[in-house]
Amino acid sequence: MKLLVIGSGGREHALVWKLAQSPHATRIWCAPGNGGIGEEVLRSNGNPVECVDIKAEDLSKLLSFAQQVQPDLIVVGPDNPLALGIVDLFEKAGLRIWGPNQKAAQFEASKVFSQRFMESHGIPTARGGTFSDARSAKKFAESLNGRCAVKADGPALGKGVLICHDLGDATRAIDDILLNRAFGAAGAAIVIQELLEGTEISLHAICDGKTALLFPTAQDHKRALDGDQGLNTGGMGTISPAPFLSDADIQSVSRQIFEPWLQGCAEEGITFKGILYPGVMLTKQGPKVLEFNARFGDPEAQVYLTRLKNDLVEILQASIDGGLGGVQLRWSTDAAVCVIMASEGYPGAYSKGKVIDGLEEAARLPCTKIFHAGTRKSAGKFLTSGGRVLGVTASATTLVAARHAAYAAVEKIRFDGAHYRRDIGAKALMMCKR
Repeated sequence: MKLLVIGSGGREHALVWKLAQSPHATRIWCAPGNGGIGEEVLRSNGNPVECVDIKAEDLSKLLSFAQQVQPDLIVVGPDNPLALGIVDLFEKAGLRIWGPNQKAAQFEASKVFSQRFMESHGIPTARGGTFSDARSAKKFAESLNGRCAVKADGPALGKGVLICHDLGDATRAIDDILLNRAFGAAGAAIVIQELLEGTEISLHAICDGKTALLFPTAQDHKRALDGDQGLNTGGMGTISPAPFLSDADIQSVSRQIFEPWLQGCAEEGITFKGILYPGVMLTKQGPKVLEFNARFGDPEAQVYLTRLKNDLVEILQASIDGGLGGVQLRWSTDAAVCVIMASEGYPGAYSKGKVIDGLEEAARLPCTKIFHAGTRKSAGKFLTSGGRVLGVTASATTLVAARHAAYAAVEKIRFDGAHYRRDIGAKALMMCKR
């Protein structure tokens, strides 16, 4: 099979890496890819993965390329092309593509849509409201004493959520998004939710329009600095599984979220084929959905795909064909930890072009995989080209050992201004001791 993967981040590197292990894969392109993706080879025949210099949002060029090379399966990684309708466009052209169509992608593309959907179908979520004018938004924030999350309606690269602890914070956040358009068109409307207290986890399920197969738990670390301090980011690291939750806990959470979600999709005529990824807060009142995503999380994909034992090509095919009811997902019992190495200044302004050293030495460590996110290769050297640069991922029989292995690899990698959190997984271990 010929495969085309769309995207350029750590999530897409993990997808390519896993797809390249399938005996079905005989050729893989990735558009646009990154420095590390271009180093992968197919297990079936030793062919290299080919990076194609077409941006993930350039749907017309992607369509022309796909019509030229005729891949048997197209895999969409990031949210933006899904929101733009890439699945609808490619299906209309007779191409086989995996990911939710534009209507289904609204779960991530519009927080206003998601909030209203959850309220309509009894999916547990925070008390919230949707607004397009600052005055009514501030009045609602005042009813919450300013303790709220202010969210831009549209996609904002994982940074469109502002956490507010008092009315001053909330007022500034509303003005920044609605009036000053800090997130551009994504901030034409906002959702304001009460600030929930509890433990946040990431859930993933692969869907085929009528069935949702739940993944094991993961826990992301969104804030830029240790101790969950600093600005929100696209993710600074993750672990899987979350050791403080039992299988019974997970099934209970799943029933409360995925069952009404599937029923709601059926009632509203939404056929969702792809990954649904709700961020969930475990509160004293039970699990509550913070937001929905319509694709693999990043860096969650890195830990999930290192633990997945199934052939990914076969799973994606079943998702497209409505055949997940006959699939059993199989997972390694090992724990996995991903530590993001980011550029200095991320998630704010950062410089590019820093030489990355130590990658080969780190890659030689056992049970370790370095997933590239913001990198490019020039004159035989890897250079930084993004905010999140690398996802250093390691597996081991315990979370403690996996953390140790991941950080041992991180210590071997160097680039000017490298920044990473030193406490990925620490909170989960502390919770297990309580």
